Amino acid sequence: MSWRWALARRLATLAGTSTAPGAGAAQPRRLLSSSGALLGRRFPPAPQIRNEVVGCRGAAFVTARWLHDATQYKTLQDGGSRAEERQDPFELVADELSILANRLRSMVAAEVPKLASAAEYFFKLGAEGKRFRPTVLLLMASALKFPISESTEGGVFSMLASTMRTRQQNIAEITEMIHVASLLHDDVLDDADTRRGVTSLNCIMGNKLSVLAGDFLLSRACVALAALGNTEVVSLMATAVEHLVTGETMQISTSREQRRSMEYYLQKTYYKTASLISNSCKAVAVLTGHTADVSLLAYEYGRNLGLAFQLIDDVLDFTGTSASLGKGSLSDIRHGIITAPMLYAMEEFPQLHDVIDQGFDNPANVELALDYLQKSRGIERTKELAQEHVNLAIKAIEALPDSDDEDVLISRRALIDITQRVITRTK
Repeated sequence: MSWRWALARRLATLAGTSTAPGAGAAQPRRLLSSSGALLGRRFPPAPQIRNEVVGCRGAAFVTARWLHDATQYKTLQDGGSRAEERQDPFELVADELSILANRLRSMVAAEVPKLASAAEYFFKLGAEGKRFRPTVLLLMASALKFPISESTEGGVFSMLASTMRTRQQNIAEITEMIHVASLLHDDVLDDADTRRGVTSLNCIMGNKLSVLAGDFLLSRACVALAALGNTEVVSLMATAVEHLVTGETMQISTSREQRRSMEYYLQKTYYKTASLISNSCKAVAVLTGHTADVSLLAYEYGRNLGLAFQLIDDVLDFTGTSASLGKGSLSDIRHGIITAPMLYAMEEFPQLHDVIDQGFDNPANVELALDYLQKSRGIERTKELAQEHVNLAIKAIEALPDSDDEDVLISRRALIDITQRVITRTK
């Protein structure tokens, strides 16, 4: 925990910003639902972006500008367009994902055999998971592709496009290393015995080596991040690391009142889950050289997608099975972690407060809490809240500048399709 916190502070110092708690922080703001009504929950504000182009050599060659009007993005441009077809979002970037997987395995190689074996544990074939975050980031990169002036020579265009795509892939790799590092640390804190359907690393190699493997992955992510040479991107990713630490701390040190608070739960969820994907999406936009407005839309998509993902994850902890989820069902409540379904059930059945205050060391309390949950609309209301965030994510994509580039439209359609996969997933 302290290692990751120190890392975030150090990265922010290199970027010329401060990540100290409360340093220049704005007050949380409220989100609007798809109908325009307040969701009634408070979230950390979207970080400000300097309205300038940084770290993008190709920007000098960009002479065409995207329009920034309020016209919504349309997926159906004409009857014969490929953008009209529903395509598997993961298949669209499958080749790139394979390249990323191979590169990640080489990036986490270490001189010490045991450390190398531990660091690559979740990057091995069959244990790499759904690769959800890299998929989203690669699609976001395509969805934000800049139009290049027709006067640009073919060789120059090819070089610029290839260089920029490699840098965007680097963001996906960095994000995945940070994510896996957080999983290794979290499994130690939670004393977990499974992850991604396989035995957790801490059960195989012990807590100490698991923590060191997580630290090693973070150090590799730092090296890759520094190589990008973009201080704003460094600051965004440092913020994501800080938020991971903050969210985990919020989870393990809650007071009685905080455990009962939906606002506290959602803020913790943003820190633990949504911050990494939202700041990574924003980093892709910044690295490409987009304006602050476009970068903010990328951030909003990632934030709302991440919140919806975790809300459904919390539902599946009650409704899924160990085999389908790759972890033990009811793991949150058995660890005393109160999530949205139970919080909504508490609103309907106040007597649940006493059960939760007593804790769940007693199996009878677990069964009693589940009985109340079954009688309530906790599961349904959590799904409805997740749908609200999916709608906001879709609106962010629809608000992106117009483009008639077919690949851009296909990628935007895929990003919208991913929101539907998140809301309907069963594992």
